[in-house]
Amino acid sequence: MGHQSCVKIVNEWDIVAARQLGRNVAKELGFGTVDQARITTAISELARNIYLYAGQGQICIEKLMENGKVGLKLSAVDSGPGIKDLRQVMQDGFSTSGGLGAGLPGVKRLMDEFNIETSVGVGTDIKAIKWLR
Repeated sequence: MGHQSCVKIVNEWDIVAARQLGRNVAKELGFGTVDQARITTAISELARNIYLYAGQGQICIEKLMENGKVGLKLSAVDSGPGIKDLRQVMQDGFSTSGGLGAGLPGVKRLMDEFNIETSVGVGTDIKAIKWLR
């Protein structure tokens, strides 16, 4: 395990490609349709953030096997501007784009584990895991 597939996010089509990849991997791992939808929604949010704020980055999807548990791990990495006020961004209902996106709090809610590392001027690295029930 530990094999990851990545999609470079440069334009809107890449967001679609990342979603597709996520759905395929989720299906392979045995996630049901509801969890597949949660995972693809999380990917959309993460990919869109990269596209809108960093200009480019990548989404990686990895199959996890830990202590007999199966999971899917999303990584969203960019070398964009970073997030100045992480607390504000993690508040529900906060959207910098004014879009309908659930933003990062939405991603955190959709997934089981969520971790974000960001430094202004360096970039952002977000990891999120969904475990198979």
